[in-house]
Amino acid sequence: MTSIRYRTADVDGFKVFYREAGPAGAPKLLLLHGFPSAGHMFRDLIPQLADKFHIVAPDLPGFGQSDMPSREAFRYTFDNVARVIERFTEVIGFDRFAVYVFDYGAPTGFRLALSHPERITAIISQNGNAYEEGLSEDWAPARAYWEDPSPANREALRAMQTPEATRWQYTYGVPDTTLVSPDGQNLDNYYLARPGSDEVQLDLIGDYKSNVALYPAFQEYFRKHKPPLLAVWGKNDPFFIPPGAEAYKRDNPNAVVKFLDTGHFALETHAREIANAVRAFLA
Repeated sequence: MTSIRYRTADVDGFKVFYREAGPAGAPKLLLLHGFPSAGHMFRDLIPQLADKFHIVAPDLPGFGQSDMPSREAFRYTFDNVARVIERFTEVIGFDRFAVYVFDYGAPTGFRLALSHPERITAIISQNGNAYEEGLSEDWAPARAYWEDPSPANREALRAMQTPEATRWQYTYGVPDTTLVSPDGQNLDNYYLARPGSDEVQLDLIGDYKSNVALYPAFQEYFRKHKPPLLAVWGKNDPFFIPPGAEAYKRDNPNAVVKFLDTGHFALETHAREIANAVRAFLA
């Protein structure tokens, strides 16, 4: 049995909740979740890696059990999310670490790499995009809002926060949906239903255009620093499609790309396969 500790860090007055496991002296591994989830999405992965790695999985600002201050007190942009997480790593003593990025965790983690490339020992990108060709047509409503942030275009994005939309994100592209536990998606829906969460998430969806604008900078980082990089991808992801995984090899020829027959939340069905890939890669 793996002991997982559930902690809270004070990051300059901002409460960041996180899961921690593994020996303190082991190589460090930071797990960064995506929308609309939290650190609980790694519940099946952590026990399979904690014998070899010191693992930390924070809830991003506005997600899970981390603070969700008002929009007046905190501007919900990916720059600000990354600043909090960067300070979080400093507060808990994560000085050099590999980073596992998924969905929103990718632009967060890649900002950390741009800011302090010397701290990043390796990158595992699980459906974490950094290329225009990795964005599917399902981003059309978000793109419309980026180009014209009108009330109507913002309102259209609320459909992404319904329980039905969460269920779809978890199950689309999964050959056998009976393998997908309802627990994770139900917890996500609980957090999405909190007062004020809807506007926070709409702000972040609107700011996703800042990530696309940074894609060239992320790619230059891959070319210049060539971090060991594993792209392990649910190939049936409706949002981040396989060309986005393959593109990593263009900027980092040593990148390893592995596809799995599943969807966006690949850990729900392939945690063991992903854990084995990560162990072999980081070894």
